[in-house]
Amino acid sequence: MSQIHNRRAWDDLVARRQCFTRPARDEDFVDPLGKVDPLGWLGGDIRGKTLLCLAAGGGKHGPLYAAAGASVTVVDLSPAMLELDRQVAAERRIELTTLEASMDCMPMLAAASFDIVIHPVSTCYLPQVGPVYREIGRVTRPGGLYISQHKSPTSLQTTTTPGARGYELVEPYYRTGPLPPVAGSPHREEGTLEYLHRWEELLGLMCRAGFAIEDLVEPMHAKADAAGGNFAHRSQYVAPYVRVKARRLGGERFAARTLWTP
Repeated sequence: MSQIHNRRAWDDLVARRQCFTRPARDEDFVDPLGKVDPLGWLGGDIRGKTLLCLAAGGGKHGPLYAAAGASVTVVDLSPAMLELDRQVAAERRIELTTLEASMDCMPMLAAASFDIVIHPVSTCYLPQVGPVYREIGRVTRPGGLYISQHKSPTSLQTTTTPGARGYELVEPYYRTGPLPPVAGSPHREEGTLEYLHRWEELLGLMCRAGFAIEDLVEPMHAKADAAGGNFAHRSQYVAPYVRVKARRLGGERFAARTLWTP
């Protein structure tokens, strides 16, 4: 079962201080909202907003959004990742709630209880994204924002080091089951089970769960002078991530949209 495997994997990554398990730094709290929302998608002020950090433990996202004034709940599968949030919150006297749960099953959260859902890269750790989006749609208030980031399917298909012909597509787009294991990859997390999700799943299923996409960016990680084979060099050819801003529809607006869903 992917949830059990990945819970253990992320607990292990915390023990090894992998890069995505390192808490926010002192300088990040100088302008916490600017740090986590450089595009200004949240409107410059989240004070008093109810905000869910989904699959986002690790002592970074939750504490920063809480420091910016939101009422924050962090949901994560990994107890070790949640412990990092509690440690940072205690050190900085920040209030937040932590809940251990899978992102596709959160019965402890009431319907329409969040103004904002923040979802860093994590959909790749479950074989199906439809149940995840349905749960997010359930807990987000009509008009609420859902901001998520995903590994692009092309990046998960492509080799991490260049060959004679450069970076090549080696994984099928319409694959089933988890991706092959990796070691020492800057693009994937060693020891986890990861799944490739197609664009029609990442974006289409989001819309069918009741969201309207308002914006989409591919965060820039490329560097023109990067040495061949490293993360920044590969990013010149393959964008590793996509970041999506979506808004929860409701009532008649959502009903009208569903009439056109195939």
